[in-house]
Amino acid sequence: MLERLYQFGQLAVDALITVLMLFVNLLPETLAEPFQYAFMQRALLTALVVGGICGMLSSFVILKRWSLLGDAISHAVLPGVAIAYLLGWPFFIGAFVTGALTSVGIGFIEHNTRIKADAAMGLMFTAAFAVGIVIISQIQTSTHLMHILFGNVLGVGPETLMLTLVAGVIALLAVLLFYKELFLYTFDSVQARTQGLNITVLHYGLILLLTMTIVASLETVGIVLVVAMLVTPGATAYLLVNSLPRMIWLGAAIGMLSAVVGLYLSFLFNVASGGAIVLVASAIFALALVFAPRQGLLRRWLSRSRIRLAD
Repeated sequence: MLERLYQFGQLAVDALITVLMLFVNLLPETLAEPFQYAFMQRALLTALVVGGICGMLSSFVILKRWSLLGDAISHAVLPGVAIAYLLGWPFFIGAFVTGALTSVGIGFIEHNTRIKADAAMGLMFTAAFAVGIVIISQIQTSTHLMHILFGNVLGVGPETLMLTLVAGVIALLAVLLFYKELFLYTFDSVQARTQGLNITVLHYGLILLLTMTIVASLETVGIVLVVAMLVTPGATAYLLVNSLPRMIWLGAAIGMLSAVVGLYLSFLFNVASGGAIVLVASAIFALALVFAPRQGLLRRWLSRSRIRLAD
C-alpha cells in the first residue's frame, strides 16, 4: 500500500515538474538555465507550494493578530524535529506532534489561568525551543538539523516534496471548503458563535493548519524564518487590497513570487535560500509600504502636502 502511494506521489511530482518546466523554458535562457538541474526543479516546485500556502494563510494570521502564535509554533517544532532525528522518523511527524501539543498547551493556559495569550505563547515556545536546543546539543552530527533551523530548499528530496504537496493540497481545500466559516470567525467570532458555529473547532483547526504549514516549510525557509513567510505576504496584501478574498490570493501570489525569486538569487549568488526568500518578501513589503495606492507612505505624504498648501 505504501509503495503504491509512493509511486503515485512520484508520478504526480514528475507530472507537475514537467508542466512547470514548460513555462520555465519560455523564459530567457539566462533565467531558465539554472532550472535545468533536477534538484533545482524540485526546489522550484517546493518553493512555489510553500510560498503559496504561507501567503494564503498569512492573511488570517494578520487579521487575527496571530503573528506571535506563528512564531511560537515555529519554535515549538524544534524538539519534535530533534526527537524524530534520534528515532529515525520523518521530521514531519515529530514536528507536527510537538507543534500541535504546544498549540493546545497555549490554549489550555490561556483558558484555565489568569495568564493572557501573549504570555502563554511566550512561555510555551521558549520552553519547547529550549528543549530542542538541549537535545540538539547532545547529537554528535547536527549539520542536517541546522538546515531545519535556517532552511535549504536546494537540498529538498522527493519525499519532502511529496509531503509539502500534500500539506499544500490540504491547506487549500480547507480554506476553500470552510471559507465562509473562517471569514466570519476571522472578523467577528462573537457573531460566528451566535450563528451556531463551533468557535473552538475553528480556532484549533486554523492553528493546526498553521502548524502543518510551518512543518511543510521547515526545509525551505527553516524554523527561524518561516514566521516571516507567515506574516510578510499577508501584511503586504493588507496594504494593497480591502477584501479578504483578494487579500488571500494576493498574499499567495506574493509568497510564490518571493519564493521563486529568492530561490533564483540564492543559486545565483550562493547564499542561504531561506534568507534570500525572506529578503525578497521584505523588499516587496517595503515597496508596498511606500507606493501602495491608498495606504502607502507616499500617498499619505502627498495628501498632507496638499492639505497644507490648501490652508
